[in-house]
Amino acid sequence: MEETSSSASKLFGLLVRGGLFLIFIRFGGGLFGVLLYWLFDSILVASAMSLFFAAVVASAFVVRTFERGRLEDIGMAWGRDSLRHLWIGLALGAGAGLLVMLGPVAAGAASVIPATEAANAFTPGKFVFVSVILLFGAVGEELMFRGYAFQILLREYGPWWVIVPFGALFALAHLDNPGMSWLGIANTGLWGVLLGYSFFRSGDLWLPIGLHFGWNWVLPLFGVNLSGFTMGLTGYTLRWSAGALWSGGAYGVEAGVPATAVVFGVGILLWKLRLERQPAPLLEQSS
Repeated sequence: MEETSSSASKLFGLLVRGGLFLIFIRFGGGLFGVLLYWLFDSILVASAMSLFFAAVVASAFVVRTFERGRLEDIGMAWGRDSLRHLWIGLALGAGAGLLVMLGPVAAGAASVIPATEAANAFTPGKFVFVSVILLFGAVGEELMFRGYAFQILLREYGPWWVIVPFGALFALAHLDNPGMSWLGIANTGLWGVLLGYSFFRSGDLWLPIGLHFGWNWVLPLFGVNLSGFTMGLTGYTLRWSAGALWSGGAYGVEAGVPATAVVFGVGILLWKLRLERQPAPLLEQSS
């Protein structure tokens, strides 16, 4: 009886700490977002950078307060295999994005054409600027969904009791995105599971950050919507002859059947790859 009570108390304590962390990011990000939108008049800058700033501040605070540690303990330490994991993630994420778009082109279901909208025109400054913003956005989302709350629960309850629910949370966080569909929700959840698994395999956030950024960066190169948002970078766009089940419709290729297949393919590669797991301080501490 005492053991059950102790387990329930431990779970409650972890949920409170993790919940406060996520709530702070949610509401703190909103405040940062208002300020950044006022300063830059850009939804992209406000949404990506507000999440990044809120996640960094929240992570540093909870790790210091509850774990007596440092921000790098959350999986951001730069160790021997960090750069390798980052490059592996970038290659897998970018490769998955290219496969989802160029596969249908090769099959005749889509074609790459010059974009007619001025907003999709290529300029070096915009290319660099949007790329940097996408990187900060990927880091912010990984700190939020594969950071402190994820890791303290992972150390107590193991991977599948935690990775799958956080994948669902990742999908729910995108519910308000333009053009969201049931397949978009499912695929976003699968991506959340994949990113959680990549942390479990690597012991750091560099692998999921690479995966996340590689995917997010490649899609705008072809002018397709990224989670419902249009960010053309190269002056070209993808025109589909197939239906929304394949193209993803207004949400973008992430809501299409090819993206579903690619997630499973990347998951198998991650399972097969030889990765040197880095020390994960939050997973090794006792509660």
